Amino acid sequence: MATGTMRFYSVCQYGQVEFTYVIPNDYPEVLTAGNPHFSRPMKTLYLLHGVTGNHSDWEYNGAAEDLALKYNLAVIMIAAGNNFYLNRKATGCQYETYTGKEIVEYTRKVFGLSDRREDTLIGGLSMGGFGALHTALAYPETFGGVVALSSALIIHTISKMKPGDSDDIANYEYYREVFGDLETLPESDKNPEVLYKKLAAEGRKIPEIYMAIGTEDFLYNENQIMRKFLTEEKADFKYEEGPGIHDWNFWNKYIFNGVDYILEKIGQR
Repeated sequence: MATGTMRFYSVCQYGQVEFTYVIPNDYPEVLTAGNPHFSRPMKTLYLLHGVTGNHSDWEYNGAAEDLALKYNLAVIMIAAGNNFYLNRKATGCQYETYTGKEIVEYTRKVFGLSDRREDTLIGGLSMGGFGALHTALAYPETFGGVVALSSALIIHTISKMKPGDSDDIANYEYYREVFGDLETLPESDKNPEVLYKKLAAEGRKIPEIYMAIGTEDFLYNENQIMRKFLTEEKADFKYEEGPGIHDWNFWNKYIFNGVDYILEKIGQR
């Protein structure tokens, strides 16, 4: 298992950034014999962290190495601060472009990863679940599927906030800086629902979608809004829930369910 952390200059973030990687390119055949995933070329999974996290979370808290070995996946874990993987106008704040384009192009070049849509997946937890879903829908030509866990799908909640308001995570000023005008947020392209509707209207390919949330998670209701939206849009997606809160016990279980589903849907399980 090749693992490590690499630093490079990001135009989108206007400075040096780091990402962590796990690449299963050195396993002896005795460990992979009989595993159908190793009878095909390696695929790639980009994993996104949550608020206050970084590029090491899925390696040290999560199941990155187990995912790599079980599914023959190059797992690339990035960091984008507490910015919900969205672009802002300010220099160095193009976090969506970094996630959906720059890091993908860089790691494909450095590691010789496949550039095929069906070989490129994205996933994340909490803020990263939002980011994974938004990025996949913003770059549908790049990502064949998305695994969104305990996603911070807070668009409709924070759009009602006013100056001086705050919730358990942050205040109005933070959300205003990250998302822009909160009053018009539900109609903006920062809303995954808007991106989905645009793709559907244009008849374009939509990435396979897997969502999961714990029934005791504080983001449960927000995920029901997205579930209802996708159902009403007659989207082809899978939703799962089960006992659990907002923690690694839940994420480390359901990430496997999600990858299983995506690989089966794209016909290369």
